[in-house]
Amino acid sequence: MAPIIYFDCPTGISGDMALASLIDLGISLDDLRAGLATLPLEGWTLEARRLTNYGITGTQIRIATSERQPHRSFTDIQALIVASNLPEPVKERSITIFARLAEAEAAIHGVDPTTIHFHEVGAVDSILDIVGFALGLHLLGIEHVYASPLPLGSGWIETAHGPLPVPAPATLQLLAGAGAPTAPDNGLRGELVTPTGAALLATCATFSRPALVLRRVGYGFGQRDLGRANALRAWLGETAPETDAQTPTTAVLLETNLDDQPGEQLAYTVERLLELGALDAWLTPVLMKKGRPAFILSALVPETLEDQAVTLIFRETTTLGVRRRRVERFVCERSISTVKTALGLVRVKEKRWRGELLGAAPEYEDCARLAREHNIPLREVYELALRAAWIQ
Repeated sequence: MAPIIYFDCPTGISGDMALASLIDLGISLDDLRAGLATLPLEGWTLEARRLTNYGITGTQIRIATSERQPHRSFTDIQALIVASNLPEPVKERSITIFARLAEAEAAIHGVDPTTIHFHEVGAVDSILDIVGFALGLHLLGIEHVYASPLPLGSGWIETAHGPLPVPAPATLQLLAGAGAPTAPDNGLRGELVTPTGAALLATCATFSRPALVLRRVGYGFGQRDLGRANALRAWLGETAPETDAQTPTTAVLLETNLDDQPGEQLAYTVERLLELGALDAWLTPVLMKKGRPAFILSALVPETLEDQAVTLIFRETTTLGVRRRRVERFVCERSISTVKTALGLVRVKEKRWRGELLGAAPEYEDCARLAREHNIPLREVYELALRAAWIQ
């Protein structure tokens, strides 16, 4: 069974919280420091301490630097990582995370990613958070990373560019690029998801909770007191044993006909249903009485979410009634793997039936990034990724 990790983010995520949660899971602090010490960076210390916060015991880290650090470009940081003696998978994952950050910053400022100079995330502590996170996953032998929906907070933060609204523009750009789901922040103010935290999950994680055999849970504490436990929970486990692929699973199909509501409102309803946890949701164009154009809104939901989904449909649409029926379905096993191509790493969604690999779909964002970096057609990157997926 392959080791996997799920990041449960009730109060968001930052780079130091992510690294602290991995330390709390049991990675050796000496091994972590030794690996990070191979980076050509000087004047830093990394300390971890166990503490109890609001009745929960976990780990908090502090990274101190002895001198003012320069602003670094993506090229500068890439050179630092390449010059280290870190394992190659750690180097590649770290560089990929910084490349994703550079693309987000470049999109916001309207410039080329190679010309971006990082401010906050170019500081030593952020570099150590990101590279330490990649090294921590490597030390734990993690093959797949998953994450929960993210509460984003509100308010304003001070940055090198001046005051910026929360979530920071880079955070939103990263999460939008990954199609990350968000969650209510339950009244929490301030920055709950930092650009570094967003980059870690946008690059490495699939936003869903997997079936797993749970082995350990680690708590990584943030620096602020939110009036409740400010902790990222890392669930470490293994891929759950496969169930009998011939046994169908049960779900509830909800449907209603709508002929008096604009399409954009119905599309929004579909988005809300998927955010709620619907297994699928869609619109089907139909003709109703007197030839009136209309849509059938359909949602396939777990039985545990049926009441919430029905309530959402009544609130978001003009319908007076919702049909329901219990259905059975066969489901292929789905997983995310990272394949190595001549151009770099690409995440690939794999489809299996009764253990047999039937299909693979490369992640668009990874392929698009490599296509831009190497100035080659996107379809060629897809072909390389698919070939690597079928070979491994």
